[in-house]
Amino acid sequence: QDNSFEQFIINYCNEKLQQIFIELTLKEEQEEYIREGIEWTHIEYFNNAIICDLIENNQTGILAMLDEECLRPGTVTDDTFLEKLNQICATHQHFESRMSKCSRFLNDTSLPHSCFRIQHYAGKVMYQVEGFVDKNNDLLYRDLSQAMWKANHALIKALFPEGNPAKINLKRPPTAGSQFKASVATLMKNLQTKNPNYIRCIKPNDKKAAHIFNEALVCHQIRYLGLLENVRVRRAGYAFRQAYEPCLERYKMLCKQTWPHWRGPARAGVEVLFNELGIPEEEFSFGRSKIFIRNPRTLFKLEDLRKQRLEDLATLIEKIYRGWKCRTHFLLMKKCQIVIASWYRRYA
Repeated sequence: QDNSFEQFIINYCNEKLQQIFIELTLKEEQEEYIREGIEWTHIEYFNNAIICDLIENNQTGILAMLDEECLRPGTVTDDTFLEKLNQICATHQHFESRMSKCSRFLNDTSLPHSCFRIQHYAGKVMYQVEGFVDKNNDLLYRDLSQAMWKANHALIKALFPEGNPAKINLKRPPTAGSQFKASVATLMKNLQTKNPNYIRCIKPNDKKAAHIFNEALVCHQIRYLGLLENVRVRRAGYAFRQAYEPCLERYKMLCKQTWPHWRGPARAGVEVLFNELGIPEEEFSFGRSKIFIRNPRTLFKLEDLRKQRLEDLATLIEKIYRGWKCRTHFLLMKKCQIVIASWYRRYA
């Protein structure tokens, strides 16, 4: 119920994870259809980039203003930090405060004067401003790092590499918020180089009990996780897409015209293949560089046909090998019989 600096940075990380989820599953997928020339009606969704900018913007973000308060001379308190937020973020649509002189919140009794509220993608969260400055200033000072680095224990020494005299940095140590922001940025950079698969877990009830399904709770989770928009994009779009070359290479044995070698463009080969298999035209679309398949059952059908064809080819190879082996054995025996017969006739 009482959210402070720790919950704030946790929610910031959740916002960044939600943002990359949106980028990879909603924005990127719809942009791919447009790039590939597929007929597509854009589906609207909430992009939480505006909330991430509210928190991490280098000039007007909450973390930047918190660092500025921690580093400036003079008297610095949590109240002065809140005053700065009220000056900079008063007009932001996702920031709420009783002290911002905004008529929307002056009479909001659910919002104390010492708090601010952020409308996250998952809902509104109220933060107690008390302790923000001290927790952000929870620094590991240089003399302590140097003392720990001089320890005889190898593990302790390894935990404080910044205490190494050869790597002394005269700058003020980074604040807790800036360190966390840098860690999140590294995480996002790492995730963007991957092809992640998402598993969304839905809590059926708050009691952690079996056979209880709270419909209101489940609907709330589905809405704030962005699953409705994701399902709409998936149902309106295509379940599977693949470049023409690997698609033709994988399924070319299903058509006599493309097997064993197709002499021509890969797209033309895929067109011949799909026409030969009699797949309905509404089940697939041809992009500029990829084939798009709408329903998983079409892909399953292709895989089943391929599996059966591979079994048939394996049987054919085995049949030819056995025939070759028997014929070779027969010819060898026939040759031996002729030699034996010729020698027998010579001495008979």
